[in-house]
Amino acid sequence: MADDAQPIDEMQYEKLAQDALRGVIRAALERAASPQGIPGAHHFYITFKTRAPGVSVPPDVVAKYPDEMTVVLQHQYWDLAVEHDLFSVMLKFGGMPKVLTVPYNAVTRFYDPSVQ
Repeated sequence: MADDAQPIDEMQYEKLAQDALRGVIRAALERAASPQGIPGAHHFYITFKTRAPGVSVPPDVVAKYPDEMTVVLQHQYWDLAVEHDLFSVMLKFGGMPKVLTVPYNAVTRFYDPSVQ
């Protein structure tokens, strides 16, 4: 009789891969937070769950994006702070500055359209 049981991933490779990808996001944001800002034509589309644990988004923004939202970091962002588990940034919504705080665990997509 053949053993049809799925092997158990005791190394938790999926978690390791996700942690590595979060490190890429953090490193890219650290470069963007430097005095030189985002180099060249690079810019970031960051999609995240607005109600994930640790996310801080003003109530009017959450009302508009109750599940998920995408922000773009390119030319107009301020006070980008990059920490080990999260980042915060000030963006303008309807001309009004608002601070967003997003743990990397809440990020569902990070995309730089200037590269493949």
